[in-house]
Parts: sequence; C-alpha cells; structure tokens
Amino acid sequence: MAETALRRVRRAYARIAETGRPEIWIDLRPQAEVEAEAAAVDARVAGGERLPLAGRLLAVKGNIDVAGLPTTAGCPSYAYRPDADAPAVAALRAAGAVVLGTTNLDQFATGLVGTRSPYGAVRAAGDPARISGGSSSGSAVAVALGLADLALGTDTAGSGRVPAAFNGIVGIKPTRGLVPADGVVPACRSLDCVSVFARTLPEAQRALALMTGPSTRPAARPARRLGPWRVAVPATAALGVLAPGWAEAFEAAAGALAAAGAEIHPIDPDPFLEAATLLYQGAFVAERYTAVGAFVEKGGPDLDPTVAAIITAARDLPAHRLFADRERLTGLRERAMSLLGDRDALLLPVTPRHPTLAQVAADPVGVNSDLGRFTNFVNLFDMCALAVPAGQVDGLPFGVMLAGRAHADDDLAAIAGLLRPAARLAVAGAHLSGQPLNHELTARGARLVATTTTAARYRLHALSTDPPKPGLVRVAEGGAPIECEVWEMPAAGLGDLLAALPRPMALGPVELSDGTNVPGFLCAPEGLAGAADITAYGGWRAYLGSAAAGR
Repeated sequence: MAETALRRVRRAYARIAETGRPEIWIDLRPQAEVEAEAAAVDARVAGGERLPLAGRLLAVKGNIDVAGLPTTAGCPSYAYRPDADAPAVAALRAAGAVVLGTTNLDQFATGLVGTRSPYGAVRAAGDPARISGGSSSGSAVAVALGLADLALGTDTAGSGRVPAAFNGIVGIKPTRGLVPADGVVPACRSLDCVSVFARTLPEAQRALALMTGPSTRPAARPARRLGPWRVAVPATAALGVLAPGWAEAFEAAAGALAAAGAEIHPIDPDPFLEAATLLYQGAFVAERYTAVGAFVEKGGPDLDPTVAAIITAARDLPAHRLFADRERLTGLRERAMSLLGDRDALLLPVTPRHPTLAQVAADPVGVNSDLGRFTNFVNLFDMCALAVPAGQVDGLPFGVMLAGRAHADDDLAAIAGLLRPAARLAVAGAHLSGQPLNHELTARGARLVATTTTAARYRLHALSTDPPKPGLVRVAEGGAPIECEVWEMPAAGLGDLLAALPRPMALGPVELSDGTNVPGFLCAPEGLAGAADITAYGGWRAYLGSAAAGR
C-alpha cells in the first residue's frame, strides 16, 4: 500500500526537527495546517482521483508566491502577501504536492553563494563548513537532506544549477518561458527561469512537465536526428583553474557518456566563457536595478550590503553601454552556436570549485563571480540546461552541466540519463533478495553485486518493526560475521532511498569480510531496547528459518 500524504508530512516535520537547520526556511508552515492539507490529498486519492504527485512534499524559494505566506525575496521589509500561488506552485499543488514552506535565498536572487541573507547563511547538506550555493540555497538543501521531495527555485545565472551541484541533487533550468514566471519577484525579468530540484532526474522531469504552460515561444527546431547523442566537451586545460580532482572528475563524466554510447566532440569554450562575464561585469546587470532598485535605494537595516551594492551600482550604467554589450553578445552567440554545430549538448562542470563559508566571507564578490564561470552564459544565449551529480571528489558531490539550444530540454534529460553514477549498499535484513523490502532497491535500478559477510565486528538484533527487520550494530568486541548482500544502484536512487529511511535505521560504513568498507544500513542505539540478540544465527535469513523467529 502506498504511503499516505499525512504520514509523509509527519515524518518530514520530525526530520526537520532532527536536522536542526533553521536557516533553510524563511516561513515553515504550521504542522497542523500542512497535515490538514495532506489529509485532503489522501481523501482525494481515496475518492479515485489521480494525482501524479500525491503526497510529495514541496519547498518553494522565497521569491515565488505561495498563497498565505509572505513573499520576502530574502528581505523581510520587502515582504508582501500574495492572494494566489504562482502558476508553477499551483500546478504542482493541483497534482497533489503539499507545500511545506518557503526557503531561504541570496537576497533578491542576487548571488550564487547562499550566504547573502538576513535569515542566515545556508550551509551545504554534506559539509556545514561549505556554502550551499545560491541563490536557491534553502530549496536545494531541503531536497538534499530529504526534508522535501521537490523544490522550486529560480535560475538566472546558475541559481538552480550551482546549489544542485554542491548538494548532490538534480537541478533543471528549463528553456526560458517554458514554465510561467508569473508570481516570481524578478531578478532580471528577461532572463529569469523557474527551476526545479529533485533527488532523481525522472522526478525532476515529472515536476517540470506538470508546470509547463502554454508557451508564447514557438518550439521551432529540427526533429532530433537518428543515431547516438553528440556531446561537445572542451578540454579541461581550456576551462581555467579547477579545484584539485575536479578536472579528473569532469573527464570521467565525459568518459562515462562515451562508454554509454555518446559521441564526444571537442569544442573551444571561449565564446561561452567570455559571454558569462557579461552578466555581471557588463550592462545587463542594470535590469536588476529595474526590478528592485527603487526599493533598495530607500535603504534598510535588513538589506544585505553586497546585494545592495551590486544593485545600486547598476543605476548609473550608461544606455550606450547596454547597446554595445548587446552587440558583443550577439557576436559571441553566433560564434558559440557555430562551434556547437549539430552537437546535441555541451558538457561542462557546474562550477570551478566548492568554497567554504570562510572563503566567501573573505572575498564575497570575487568568489561569487568565479562560481558563475560555466553557468552565466546559458540564459544570455537563450539555452536550456540541467545539473546532475557525477560522483564525488574528496567526499564532496561533484556535478556536471549539460546545456543545449532552446527547447532541447528532453534531449538533455535523455543524455543526462546516461550519467548514472553507481553507489554500493550493504544490506543484512529486510532488503535482502526475496525479503519484503527488496523492491525498494530494485525499483531504483539496483542490481545484486555479491553475497558475502561482514567482518567479525558486528552483532545482529531482531527489532519489533512492521515488516520485521534486524538491527546491525558494530561492536568493539564480541562481534561475529553476519551474512549480507552488496547491491549497486544509481547514486540518485540511493539518495532517494535514504531520504525515506525510518529511524532507528541509519546509514554508515559496513566493513566486509575482505576488509573493504561500503555504506550500509545500521541500527541507531536507541532502537535496540528490548531487541533480542540473534547474532548466533549468522544472519537474518537463518534466523527467520529458525523456531525462534516464530515465538
């Protein structure tokens, strides 16, 4: 039986309390109010209504209207209360999604760091010493930590793709105009896009499809040719300085595409990178002043000083400079599209590095500018893009971006589907082959790699759960080898599985009999109260086959 929306909401609020990340949220809705909305969704489903997102939990960036909540754009004194949801929010709610609240952001969506907010700096999901990325910071981290299933952000310069990459999730920046931007506080109105975050690409695609409205732009582009995907990939030496290990990770991603059947073609990235500098260093930044400049000029104690300086400086840009930059951009775009030719996509790292909070504090403008090196050009060139996980470097997520011409959104998703970084998972109980929860692995594309045992450092306990499952715990002494299986699955699927992992289960390193360590399901100490020690049986299957299991 599918899990109810009400139960999902209750578990989400418990996780929010356990996580202790208040900086994620600007306005978290009262739990009772959200439970009532979830119960209404359950009633609709019970009545036979088909809701493709029934019970999926949604977080919404604080510059997007949610009826009943203030829209702050990260500035409390700017706040207003909308009478209706933004169309993107309304579409997801109509499909059964339940809104948890609005999330923190770089003020007025001006930044790629996630620190420019009076509500506090949002820290990366996996390393609280590092930035979350922005401007859609809270939305990305809410999804990465499993607090929400989906989240909406905006993406003008990379504000959806950068935090997606830093937090190991999927971020889609669709073709401009594909998702209505009504009900969104503008940053640069001519470039703004509503973006979507999810832990898996299919879920992000499903949400995007539901938000897509009647486009005012014709999707006039040639039908996709037959044959393998053609992906343009620049040499890492042409990308500038990258963090240690990032060049190798990028090359590995390109290699994975080639191994999956894509044709890899070299490309000169110079016109793309040169255009990226125009977004903030040229006259296009004047559009930010058009959006909120009059408000910022009034001053206020809750204005972020870096954001205010960027917006007010744009006031005095001369008109002739804008026309000159437009002409320059036209030339760069023509050159870039000529180089791209008949390639279906361009592959790039999302960012050159993942800075710490301290590094941003020491150089807020310089670090921010560097983060947009590979993302800023996309909307200026009227392209679509998405960011997907592509492994890890030194224990931190590494993400790559695929960019394509307008209306190539589905093509990019198909190409990104070839990048399925695998993760291994050790299981010793209800997720074993033939056991009642094994479908949670196979439904996420997992395959069995090995049947083995742990090192002789563990004990196994029978927990009082439904369905029955054991608790595996590591001990300092008195341990024994326990039968287990090792499964390999897409990393995104593992993230989705872990987000729904109930207490007292937890993820931790499990040492196998050959001395290697892989992530696996362990039991938190509080779950062992009253649980029988069944270590002597050597494994969960042996215990289930014994007379003791029926007592």
